[in-house]
Amino acid sequence: MSDPKDYIIEIVEETPSELSNKASTKKTWTFAGIVQGLSAIILEWTPFGLVASYYVFSTCLYMYCSDGLIAIFWFIYMCTNFYIAGTTVLEAFFSITPCREARKIITQAQEKGWLFPTADRQLPILDLIIVAYLPNEQDIIMDRAMYALEQLDYSRERIRINIVYNTPNPIEPLESELHQLPLRYPHARIIKVPASTSKAENLNYFLTLDTGSDLIAIYDCDHYPHPNSPRWAAERFMADSEVDIVQGRCIVFNSNDTFLTSMIAVEFDKIYAVSHPGRSTMWGFGLFCGSNGYWRTSLLREMKMDSSMLTEDIDSALRAFSRGCKTVHDLNVTSYELAPTTVSAFWKQRLRWAQGWAQASMRHVKMVYNDVQDPLREAHSKRNVTARLGVLSLLLIRESSYYLVTQYTCLVLSFLIVKFPSSGKELWTLVYFQYPVSQWLFIISLVCLVATLWITNQVKSEFVSRRMIIIFSALYPFYLVVNATIGLYGHARQLVKYSSWNPTARK
Repeated sequence: MSDPKDYIIEIVEETPSELSNKASTKKTWTFAGIVQGLSAIILEWTPFGLVASYYVFSTCLYMYCSDGLIAIFWFIYMCTNFYIAGTTVLEAFFSITPCREARKIITQAQEKGWLFPTADRQLPILDLIIVAYLPNEQDIIMDRAMYALEQLDYSRERIRINIVYNTPNPIEPLESELHQLPLRYPHARIIKVPASTSKAENLNYFLTLDTGSDLIAIYDCDHYPHPNSPRWAAERFMADSEVDIVQGRCIVFNSNDTFLTSMIAVEFDKIYAVSHPGRSTMWGFGLFCGSNGYWRTSLLREMKMDSSMLTEDIDSALRAFSRGCKTVHDLNVTSYELAPTTVSAFWKQRLRWAQGWAQASMRHVKMVYNDVQDPLREAHSKRNVTARLGVLSLLLIRESSYYLVTQYTCLVLSFLIVKFPSSGKELWTLVYFQYPVSQWLFIISLVCLVATLWITNQVKSEFVSRRMIIIFSALYPFYLVVNATIGLYGHARQLVKYSSWNPTARK
C-alpha cells in the first residue's frame, strides 16, 4: 500500500538569499506529494470497495426477491455449476491419453538405457533464459544459475545458459559474482538489462541479440528444470516440424512449507498435469504459461513480449494461437518451482494473474469469430469450430464464471440471513436441495468433481500426498469462491486502470 509520506519531497536550501522562499516552496511540494499519495491510496483501495459493494448489494437484492424469481436464479446458477464441473471433468478425461503417452515414452527411454533418438551433435542450439528481478530474487539466483550450468543434461556445445536480469540498484558482491561465471562456464552468458522494469522488457532486450539459436527456453528464476527437460523438449521439436512451442509441466516442490503451499501444489498438479493437456486435446490448442516453455527462436523474435500486459506470457500464447501456431503440452518436460508461502504474496500474485487474464481475454476474445491471421507471414486460414468453442470457453465463459459463482454465493448468503437454519440438516436442505432439480445438478457436479480429483491423484507429483488431495477436495467449494473473488478483483483493477506490477516474493 502506498504511504503519503513516500511522496513528500524535502527541498534543502543552500544559500541565505533563498531562505525567505523556503517555507512556501516546501509547502507547495509537500502538498503535491500528499495529493499524489492519496491518489495512489485511492487507486489501491477502489477495487476492494467495488468488490465489497458488489457482494453487499447482490446479497441484499436476493433478500428482497420473490420465491419465483429466486427459483429462476437458483436454476441458472446450478446449471452454471454443472457446466463448469462437466467441462472440468471432460478435460480431465481427455488428459488421460497424453499422460499415458508420456509414461510410455519414459518406459521406452528406460529400456534403451536413456539413449535419445537425436545425437548430441544434431541437437538444436538452445538458449535457455533465466529471467530475474534481483532485489526480489537475489537470494536464489546464484543457486539456480549454478544448477542450470552444472545439472542440465544437454550438450554444452549446443546450449547457452543466459541469466537475464534487471535491478534498480547495484547489488554487490552478487553482480560481480554473476559476471564471473562465464570465466568458469563457457556456456554461461550474463546479461544485465538497462532501464528494465519487467520480465517482458528483459526478454525483449535479449531478443534483440543475435545468438544464433534454434530454440529459446524461458524460465522464471525460482525454477529447477529437471535435468532431462531440455532434451525432451528438443526431441519434441525434432519429431514434429510443425510444433512451434512446447510447454512443460510445472511442479511445486515446497509443498511442505505451509498449508497454503500444500494446497497450491495440488492446484498446480491439477492445472499442469490434467487441465492443460486435457484442454489441449479437447479443444485442439495449447498455451505457453510463462515458464518452462520452449519456443522456436524465429517465432519468438518476430512476436516478442508486450510489456503493457500484466501477464505477457498469456498474451503471447494467445497471439501465437491467433496466428495458427502449434503449442503442445509435454508432461515429460518438467520443472520444479516455489509457491508463495504467505497469504499476502499469494494474494498479490493471483491479483496480477487475474487482471492479466482479463486484459488478455478482452484483447483476444475476437478469435471466437475471426479467422487465423498471421500478418508477419501473410498467412490466412479458417479457424475450426472446435477451436472457436475452446476460445469461447477459455476466455469469455471462464471470465463470466466469476460472476456466476459469486452470485450463487450471494444467493446462499441471503438464504442464511433470511431463513437461518437451526440444524445441519436444514442447512444442507437449504443450500443444495431448495428445489428438486438442484439434487440432480448437485449430485452430478459432485461426481464430476470426484472424478477430476481422482484423475489428479493418478498423476500427482512426488511432492503431493493423497492426504493433500483429500483436503483440497473438501475445500474445493471455498477454493472456487476465493478464485472467483480474485477474478472480480482483477476486473475491478482493470476497470480503474490499475497498472502496478507486483513481483512474487521469493525465498
